[in-house]
Order: sequence, then C-alpha cells, then structure tokens
Amino acid sequence: MSVAQDLETPEDVIFPPGDLYSDEPPLESDLHRLQMTLLIQCLEWLWRNRNDFYASGNITIYYSPRQRKSEYFRGPDFFVVLGTEHQPRKSWVVWEEDGKYPNVIIELLSDSTVATDKGLKKQIYQDTFRTPEYFWFDPNNLEFAGFVLLAGKYQPLEPNPQGWLWSQQLELYLGVYQQNLRFFTPEGELVLTPEEVAQQETQRAEQEKQRAEQEKQRSDRLAAKLQELGIDPDTV
Repeated sequence: MSVAQDLETPEDVIFPPGDLYSDEPPLESDLHRLQMTLLIQCLEWLWRNRNDFYASGNITIYYSPRQRKSEYFRGPDFFVVLGTEHQPRKSWVVWEEDGKYPNVIIELLSDSTVATDKGLKKQIYQDTFRTPEYFWFDPNNLEFAGFVLLAGKYQPLEPNPQGWLWSQQLELYLGVYQQNLRFFTPEGELVLTPEEVAQQETQRAEQEKQRAEQEKQRSDRLAAKLQELGIDPDTV
C-alpha cells in the first residue's frame, strides 16, 4: 500500500478526518485482501475466548508524539497488539491506547511497496514502534521473512525444518501453506478459520455416518447368514 506521511505535511494535503477513521488505501489485489482477512480470521478464532488483544489490518496507526492526526501515521497490512481491550476500532491511536504499539506486524509485499516495506517501514517499526517482531510475505512469489528485535535492532529469525518462523509474541509459528501465510500451533497443527472448522466437522459427521452405515450392513449380513443356518439372530 502507499506510504503515509512521516514528516510535516504541506498545507495543501488533505489531512485524515478528525474522527480518526482509517484513511488507508485499498489493498493492492485480491490475493493481498484475502491474505490479510485469513490472518485476522484465524487469530480471532483461535483466541475467541480471550479479551486481551487487538488484531487488525489496513487501518491507520497514528503515532505523532505531539498527538497530531495530520502527521506520523502508518497502515500495516496486519498487526497485533497484546494486553489491550478486544473491541472494534476505527483506527489505532497510540496516545489514546496507553502508548501501546503493535507487538507483531506483517506486511504483504507488492511491486509498489516492496522497497518501502523492506526499508523505511522496517526502520520505523524498529526504531520508533519498537515492535518486537516484524514479518513480510509476498502473496505472489511466496517470499517470506521475519525479524525479532534484539538490542534495538532487527535480527533475522531462523526457520525450523518445515520452513516456519516462530513468533514468541504470539506463541505460534508462521509458515506458508497452500500458497498462503498461515499460523501453526507449537505442536505443528494448522490454525483453522471458522469455515475450515465447520468443514472439518461436516466431514467428521459424514465419516461417522458412513461408518455407522457400514456397521449396519455388516450386522445385516451376519443376521442373514445366521438365519440361513437356522439360528435366530436375536438369540445370539
């Protein structure tokens, strides 16, 4: 996505509206939009019993030290703030959120943003946000990398044998699965969306139905065989 202003803005530029709705432009493609939604849905479902986090994407983070809505704002594609109230927001305003910045940020690379995501944004997230973990992922070519903040500098995360990266903040792995960036539990299980959970339950119910039908067919064949032998099945 396009880069928001980080320095004083010329007077002829239209400032974000006063009620702090997000002013972020649309995501670059359906792949980017679906990927962002997938990450949010998975984490919201996994943490559905928690009320101490905020996960969102493509909305504005205002972080002006002078508490000005017209300067210093960014719009990560996906971010998570821990230790905060779980409720909808129009935007994330640092000075209205006890000074909290995201614990985890994920940017979705594209031709128009790759240089900024790997350069300026990474520096801002490191030096100003002090975000503990920063990841980027390209939905087109599946490039994936992650960094952890150590002694004030981002250091690359080392992948496990599956190629996943561990997020200590989320206590989850991130890895590429079927062309998408997904979460995995510490035990290596894929974190599902609500739709995937429903599909899994439907498949399980269908399998149980099939097993029950197969068992009935076996029972009927056995009963028929006993009757052929002159044995009442109900007495066996």
